[in-house]
Amino acid sequence: MAAFTEATQVRPTGDGFDAELDPLWTVGGKPNGGYLLAILARAAVEDAGTHPDPLSASAVYLSPPDPGPATVTVEVLRTGRTASQVRSRLWQKDRACVEALFTLGTLAAAGEPRWVDAQPPPVAAEQGLFPTPSEAPGTGLRIDMLDQFEQRIDWQAVGDPPGELRGWLRLPDGAAWDPVSLLFAADAFPPATFTLGSHGWTPTLELTVYVRAVPSPGPLRVRQRARLLTESLVDQVCEIWDARDRVVAQATQLAAYRMPAA
Repeated sequence: MAAFTEATQVRPTGDGFDAELDPLWTVGGKPNGGYLLAILARAAVEDAGTHPDPLSASAVYLSPPDPGPATVTVEVLRTGRTASQVRSRLWQKDRACVEALFTLGTLAAAGEPRWVDAQPPPVAAEQGLFPTPSEAPGTGLRIDMLDQFEQRIDWQAVGDPPGELRGWLRLPDGAAWDPVSLLFAADAFPPATFTLGSHGWTPTLELTVYVRAVPSPGPLRVRQRARLLTESLVDQVCEIWDARDRVVAQATQLAAYRMPAA
């Protein structure tokens, strides 16, 4: 995971943190929302100094930053024995771009849940699916981050049921996913609205992620679903299982979308 870890590093400055937003982790030239959330999480964990893992994260995206230098400010709201609450904000050129609230704690490896309402969905075998290309066919949209990890989508399953995408995520060179990189994974799939005819960029307005456990080594199984489309907004649910079929992350997000003109 060296590439992702390096791309999300923050450096203490005395009154906050410096970050370098990597152009390789972008969609259409803008840093991915989950990637930005991971940067904010690293600053929150380092500044609080009490708990090593994000248990929950809720971010609002105020203005899309550009690749390049940025700063992060952190406010510790509460420090507890089992959990701490922290606010982080990412700035660029004196403009607030992303603000996030974190609950930090200490996660264990995924174990057997006492109860779960959904089993891992059926997905075609990982090696039987093609990696998603970084050039989106027919759109002119370049997704540079797809050159940094493997995303394999089960396109044969699209439409069953409608509004749902299923597939796999894997970091290169056998690197393991960890709680911070799971924040990125929760926003790494294409918008499920693509299965319903939307096109172009789908900017995230708000993203909430629950990290449930340290994942076992191996690929992540992902299901992303569009739940409700109104005239211009969609809410999506993303569920992530590790290689041992344990739920390790859940996310919801509110995003804007566009449909082709009639």
